[in-house]
Amino acid sequence: MVDDAADTGQRTMNYGKEHVAVYRTYGTPLEGVRTIPESTFDGRDNVLFGLEARIQVEGEAFLPSFSEGDNSMVVATDSMKNFVLHHAGEYDGATLEGFLHFVGARLLETYEQMEAVRLSADELPFEERPVPTGDGFEASDLVFRVSHNEAGFGDVSLVRSDDGPVVDDHESGVTEIELVKVKDNSFTGYVQDEYTTLPERENRTLYVALDVFWTYAEASDALGEDPERYVPAEQVRDIAQTVFHEHDVNSIQDLIYRIGLRVLERFPQLESVRFEANNRTWIKERDDLAGDGKVLREPPRPTGFQQFSMDRSDLDGEDET
Repeated sequence: MVDDAADTGQRTMNYGKEHVAVYRTYGTPLEGVRTIPESTFDGRDNVLFGLEARIQVEGEAFLPSFSEGDNSMVVATDSMKNFVLHHAGEYDGATLEGFLHFVGARLLETYEQMEAVRLSADELPFEERPVPTGDGFEASDLVFRVSHNEAGFGDVSLVRSDDGPVVDDHESGVTEIELVKVKDNSFTGYVQDEYTTLPERENRTLYVALDVFWTYAEASDALGEDPERYVPAEQVRDIAQTVFHEHDVNSIQDLIYRIGLRVLERFPQLESVRFEANNRTWIKERDDLAGDGKVLREPPRPTGFQQFSMDRSDLDGEDET
């Protein structure tokens, strides 16, 4: 992460706690979200709500702890961990971002030496498991499987104001999306010179790892207090896989641009969307099998990556989907 303070000549001074794992059972359900054509997601029960948080605090009152070894204003990072754990039981909202905002505001209200706080978290997802009933199978409301699939992400920064804590910056996201499309992907038309050894591919199997992040025009929409204006990570994930299915893409760059357009079209309350993508496409060993059959192997390092951001200006001239 680039340190903005380095660009402005300002001092960097903060501290905090990371890898704070929190689990809450029987939280407030997320209900009333707006559905979209690309996704069946319409809410979550939040019977089991897990996250791994990072807390960062700032304030000029902390300078003596660095320059003089004076800890009289220092809130121990272990206390920050306990603060987060305690407030997981006090939060009555239904979203990751809402929880981060709730804890950040309480920190500023509790410790006057803190001028700004930043909390970010990765969701620790769990999946309901199907169990047999007299009529077949249904999702258990007691037994969950730990998931290592895609997960929600939230980042909320708050500062003091005359009216209390206010959001200074925010970002939501879904990370660790991994998708493989077995055919109808190409990679052609790129620069050919003395350094080029990669052959053009008219029809390849494409494996992409993808993180998607977004910001709202109104930061308050990120908190989920109005569910119809909240953008669930599950729906953005489903948009990504739907767009991948629908289009014969000529590159990962082409794919993420199409995904970005669809996300901005579906959610007019969003201001921007950005991507971090990684190419993990397998290498062809055989393509002489029947039909479209191939034998493929893992790619060697190094691997390619893409970073790209978009805002609503990218929709100019595009047909609404």
